[in-house]
Order: sequence, then C-alpha cells, then structure tokens
Amino acid sequence: MVAKIIDGKNFAKTLRVKITRKVSEIRNSQGEVPGLAVILIGEDPASEVYVRNKARQTSEVGMESFKHILDAQVSESNLLALIDEVNNNELIHGLLVQLPLPEHIDSERVINAIVPQKDVDGFHISNVGLLSTGQKAMIPCTPLGCKLMLLNHHGSLSGMNAVVVGRSNIVGKPMANLLLQENCTVTIAHSRTRDLPAVCREADILVAAVGRPNFIKGNWIKPGATVIDVGINRIDNPDPKISRPKLVGDVDFAEASQVAGAITPVPGGVGPMTIACLLANTVTSFCRTKGLAEPNWVEE
Repeated sequence: MVAKIIDGKNFAKTLRVKITRKVSEIRNSQGEVPGLAVILIGEDPASEVYVRNKARQTSEVGMESFKHILDAQVSESNLLALIDEVNNNELIHGLLVQLPLPEHIDSERVINAIVPQKDVDGFHISNVGLLSTGQKAMIPCTPLGCKLMLLNHHGSLSGMNAVVVGRSNIVGKPMANLLLQENCTVTIAHSRTRDLPAVCREADILVAAVGRPNFIKGNWIKPGATVIDVGINRIDNPDPKISRPKLVGDVDFAEASQVAGAITPVPGGVGPMTIACLLANTVTSFCRTKGLAEPNWVEE
C-alpha cells in the first residue's frame, strides 16, 4: 500500500479562493471588509517572514491588513495599550500577537488582553474554555486546518478512533476537542504513555504533534489509517552537497507512507493551512460581530 498524499498546499489555495469569494460577498452586501491586525515584537527573522506572508495573503483575499512592529524592548504596558487600541478599532475583526514574546513580557497576560471575539489565534482562555465544552469559539488555526483536511478526505469522522500524540495547548488539546465534536473516540497520548506504539496502532486517525523529528515509525501505524503530521523540524540535510537544513515531520514519512491510507507531507501538508485558517477565522469573526450567517468552510 502507498498512502494517498493529502496536499495541504493545494487545499489551502482552495480555501483562500473560498475566502476571497466570501469577502467579496461581504463587501457587496455590507460596504466593508474584515480587517486583520498583527503585532510583531522584535526582529526575529522567521517571525518577520511569517508576519509578512500573513499581511500579503490578507490583502490578496481582499481584507484589510494592519501591521504593528514594535521594538524588542517595548514595555508590557505599552504593548497592552496597543492591544486595547486595536480591541476598540471597529475596522479590525482579528488580532494576533506573534509569538514567542520577549522574556520581560507575560505571554498569558498579553493573549488574554485580546478580546475573545478578535482572538483569531484561539488562544484566549475564554475561547479555550468554550471549545473544550463544545460551544462556539474561535478555534486555533492549526487544529482547524487539520479538521478541515480530515473532513474533506473522509466526509464524516463519526465513530472513528483518533489518537493525538501531543498535549500542547496550541495543537494537541484543541485537536482532541475538535475530534470529539466530530464524534470520534479520542485518545491523547504523550511522552509518558505506556506502549505508545501500540496505542498509535489503534488509530483510524493519527495526529502527530510532538515536535520530535521522524518520531513515529511506520510499524506504529494501523494499515490504512489517516496520518496528519503537524511537526515541522529542521535536521541536518543527509545530502552533504546541501548545506541548508532539511524539514521533516514528527512521522517517519518514508516508512509511514507505505502503511497509511492517507498522509500529510512535510513540508506542504499542515503548514500552509495555518495562515489560510487565520484568514478564515477573521471572516468568521466579522460575521459574528455583524450578526451574519457564518461560513461553513467545508461546504462553501
């Protein structure tokens, strides 16, 4: 068996087309468009590239993009004042503060200073609580992207056994809650799980989010299972002629692709979905604010 490749790059492109169409409908009916603001502190090169890509894609789908770049030494009080200003700006419907933050700033205080309805990262404690109790919440972008790809591949996830390897607040826990909402039987596994390979082999859906390169081996996977690899790890390139690091996931792709029924590659799998879902969340926030019907991105 050779697994079907779940092409996240192409799926994200299709999602952005849907978002563009929805934004156009909003502009024609409401006379305005959703706005997304990003706050970046410091000069981390990777974060700068990520923020630049967010701003570009926001504009490409027809939304308003707002970018604030602050010095790495900015005080926490000044950052909180800016967040308060954005919270009260009616032109902005989504706000994210690029992580990680400098050590002198309390990340939790900053995240929870964003009003929940504009928290398009889905990290605010109110959104965490709403999601965990099955209520309407802003959903973290990476788990949302995984869910959309799974629904697109399977149609329905009801009754399937799902194993999430990793228990982070950003991916593992919200992913498990989303799978529960889709009527999966869900296990959260982690580094302390006894006989982790055996637990993984029970999964119809296996989501890997542990941050360890090539950690999950092919013989851990149930034949025909769907594997969603959230990991993005940089390792030394095995080709001595190539100096730049190689990107690999948490799953040993070469082995797993010979067993799984479907699998996301790294790169080109889950990664491209994150920004696309950020844009989708901003449109959702706009619709909730205006009392409009929310888009169903699976069916749009």
